[in-house]
Order: sequence, then C-alpha cells, then structure tokens
Amino acid sequence: MEEVEVPSYFLCPISMEVMRDPVTISTGITYDRENIEKWLFSCKHTTCPVTKQELQITDLTPNHNLRRLIQSWCTLNSCHGIQRIPTPKPQVHKTHVVKILNEAKKCPEMQLKCLRRLRSIAHANESNKKCLESAGAVDFLASMIKKREVALVEDSEFTKASDEALNILFHLNPSDEELKRFTSQDEQFLDSLLHFLKCGNFQSRAYAIMLLKSAFNVADPAQLIGMKPEYFKAIVGILNDKISQQATKAALKILVELCPWGRNRIKATENGAVLALIELLLDTKERRGCELILSILDHLCSCAEGRAELLSHGAGIAIVSKKILRVSHVASDKAVRILCSISKFSATSKVLQEMLQVGVVSKLCLVLQVDTSPKTKEKTKEILSLHSRVWRDSICIPSHLLSSYPS
Repeated sequence: MEEVEVPSYFLCPISMEVMRDPVTISTGITYDRENIEKWLFSCKHTTCPVTKQELQITDLTPNHNLRRLIQSWCTLNSCHGIQRIPTPKPQVHKTHVVKILNEAKKCPEMQLKCLRRLRSIAHANESNKKCLESAGAVDFLASMIKKREVALVEDSEFTKASDEALNILFHLNPSDEELKRFTSQDEQFLDSLLHFLKCGNFQSRAYAIMLLKSAFNVADPAQLIGMKPEYFKAIVGILNDKISQQATKAALKILVELCPWGRNRIKATENGAVLALIELLLDTKERRGCELILSILDHLCSCAEGRAELLSHGAGIAIVSKKILRVSHVASDKAVRILCSISKFSATSKVLQEMLQVGVVSKLCLVLQVDTSPKTKEKTKEILSLHSRVWRDSICIPSHLLSSYPS
C-alpha cells in the first residue's frame, strides 16, 4: 500500500489512528468512540485526554460531518489500498433496552431470546453497557442468576438463560456499590455463583469465579469468616481443572482474601487446597502466579493441617525451595516463611533429611549471601539455627549430609 498523507484532524488524539466512529465530548474535542469509551468507562478517567478538564457529563455526540469527510477521503484514496470505513450502527437508546427487559420479565418463554439480544447489545461497545446499566439490566440479570440456584430441576432452556445472564452480568462489570448491595441483601447471590462453580459449564464457571472475586473484595468480614466449606471445594476445583488463566488467577486471589479469616485455613486445607496449589506451583513460571500461590501456602502452613498436607506431597518442600531466588523478592520471602513454619513446628528427622536432600539448606545459605530483604535473611537464619540445633542434639541424620550445614 502506498504511503498517503492523512489529514491530522482525521486522527484520534489518543491512538493517532484514523477515526472510524468520531464522537465529540463536552469539551468540544473529537475522539474515536472506541478509544474515548475505553478512557472514560474502562479506565475510569474523569477528564478530557487533551484539555485535562474535568468532565461533568460523559455524553458522546456522534460527529457525522467528520465521519462523512473521512469516508469520502477513504473512497478518493481507494486506489492506494485504503478501505472505506463502514457507517457505524445507530446507538441503542434506554427505552429500547427497557422494552426488552419488560418483555423478558412478562414472558418467561421469551427470556432466552431477550437475553441474547441484550448480550449482542452489551458486547457492541462501552456506551451500550452504560445504557444497559441505566435501564436496570444489572438487577434483572442478578435476579435471573439467583433463580438458577433455587431451581428444583435443571431445565435446559432455563439453564441456557441463566448462563446468558451470567455472561452479560460479567461483561457489564458491576460496580462495587452494586456488588455490595447484592451480597449484603442475602446469601442467595453468592450461593448462586457457587452453584455455577459446581454445576456450570467451563465458561460459566470462569465467569462465576471472577464475579465471586469481585464480590469478596467488597464483602463484610463477617461473611468472609463464616464462609461455607463448599466454597473452598468449588474454588479448589477451579484450580484443579485449569479452566483458564484468568479463572485460575481469580481463584488464587479469592484464597488470598479468605485464608487469613477465622478457620478458613483449615476449611481450605480440608478441601484439598494445599495439594492443588503445589501441583499448580510445579507448572507455574509466571511471577504473579507464583507469588499468589506461595502467599496462600504461607497462610495454610501456619496451621498444623496445612503443614501436614504440604509434607505429604512428595514435591512439596522441593518446589517451595526451588522458587527461592528464582521468581522475585516477594516469592523468596513467602517461600522462606513456609520453610520456617515447617522447621519450627514440623521438623521431624524425616523432614530434616528431606530438606537436606533436596538442597534446602544449601539454598538458604545462598540467601544469606545475596541481596534479599532483612526480614527474609532473619527468617533464613532462624531456619538454619533450628536445623543446626537439631543436628547437634540428634544422631539420626546421616553423616554424609551434615556437610550441608553452615559451621
């Protein structure tokens, strides 16, 4: 394609690309719809990108004249390989959405069809999502999801409808205020998400775990403390099934949020969290994923049940030790804390021999020589001191392994 000079006023000030759907905001500056919607609605900015003025209203007015000029310019330059931009679809109005919602509420047999229309509207652009929210779609979708949990039988049409409702609700990205309202009214909203985690298809389970993460972020401490064991079983199921990277990350963040509260460490351990996390850690190389897993294991190993589960896995100690100095300072700190908990409270002769054989002591000696945080070094010295004390008081460790300890 030949190089063609593009008039500067055809370019979006954000992306510096030719605008496909130019819209003007209250400051008088014109942007491409996709770019300004992302700026205002996805990134939550409240200012004009060019003028930096605070925006009192976020209405986007289509600039039809500029769009026609751009289309004419594309047509004139088609010989240079420039394609004409299509005319954007008309924006959805609130009255149209309200009509669809009322139809879905009055005619249960039409719900699936109405929900598919709502999904098509929601997926079009960010302005449509805002229109759905203002029309009351979020409350309607939440009510549809709750019905799935209380349904006595699994009707195929109803199941499809509730799956659609979950899909749309996830993509609407409910605000913290809305989620707070759903979770504080009763337990039914959270229990409905749990039902999707246990009985839904892979896509619905992924949406449910990500919505559950957002809900737990704004939940009251009392709700987190009293979390039922079924939630931990379902969350561990997401980790075991490895549905998607996003779903796995959401499940890990939920466990980070839940484990410090009450008896949640024991509930998580009893439902297989420790073994699932070790298996996941064996396959995880991404920095943030390793940090989350080690952070959860640190919480779980502060109770006897968690330490016993980690020690029962043949690769538990080895993989935790392997992540020291290989991922990040945060990961090293968490891994050292885990090994410290085991050394202080679960240091049988068998455990000490395993730690020597897999190179834990050698790795910890290296930690003292490199640039790590003072807290990590302090915990490392504590572990080595504990091992050294046991070594002096015991004759059960083979002599050929003793050379690993610092003098």
